[in-house]
Amino acid sequence: MTDTTRSAATTRQRHPAQYLALVIGVVYLLVGLVGFAVTGFDGFTEHDHSQTLLGFAINPLHNIVHILIGVLGVVLWSTLARARTYGWILAVGYGATFVYGLVVANDPDANILNINGADNGLHLVSALAGLAIALWPARDRTATRTR
Repeated sequence: MTDTTRSAATTRQRHPAQYLALVIGVVYLLVGLVGFAVTGFDGFTEHDHSQTLLGFAINPLHNIVHILIGVLGVVLWSTLARARTYGWILAVGYGATFVYGLVVANDPDANILNINGADNGLHLVSALAGLAIALWPARDRTATRTR
């Protein structure tokens, strides 16, 4: 098998859930890095809704969480099993963060991630995307072989 054939075979074997994990990981990684251009490194857990990136409230701690989630996606997309693990991390982590955001919405002292309503919506969508990654049915390999 040549390198080109091997590369094509590897690409065909990737599952859509893996690509979704990679895309989500890259987006969160970039958002976390760009977030520091908005917040700098001061006010680590500051609750200041004037610090936003595309309408999403952020602070340095929030940026670090985005970077960590992004790195996990980039690292774990390589196999379907790892991508599913990443999906569960997203589903549980962002599901809990969604609930946390609802609880601390009106309590600036408890809102250490500077979460606003837009963040809550994104966290819910991220949790659902995590479920999609974790639960996406595997392909039937026997049907693929018969073609």
